[in-house]
Amino acid sequence: MTATVVAHPSDLMAMTGTVLGPTDWLRINQERIDQFADATGDHQWIHVDPVKAADGPFGATIAHGYLTLSLANCFLPDLIQVDNVSMGVNYGTEKTRFPSPVTVGSNIRATGEIMAVEENKGGYKATIRVTITAEGADRPACIVDTISIFYP
Repeated sequence: MTATVVAHPSDLMAMTGTVLGPTDWLRINQERIDQFADATGDHQWIHVDPVKAADGPFGATIAHGYLTLSLANCFLPDLIQVDNVSMGVNYGTEKTRFPSPVTVGSNIRATGEIMAVEENKGGYKATIRVTITAEGADRPACIVDTISIFYP
């Protein structure tokens, strides 16, 4: 999938409601889950013990919700590319939800929707809802409203 290209940050003002994506698939393997556990100190068995997790509620280890959330930042450049910027700033997030788990070995991808855009201190603040889904899942794995400021 090719990112939606925006020629200038001011062009975002007319793009509320624009649907973005989907991105390409990304495989979630145990190595990525273990690296996230090491980085955050969250070594709960449901994430890092494949033998115990096989008998657990999901039949396998699952990615941390915050790992899935962090991948929104990985997917954003594949959803939207804003040209003619001096810099972009991650301003924050709103309304984060984890409706279903991501089991090890799953392929995930993202779609997006531009929810709101407003001028902000010399830049353009865009709220983009990123929905991350696992292949074959009935419900999304993560839904987050990301907020970025793009400065010309």
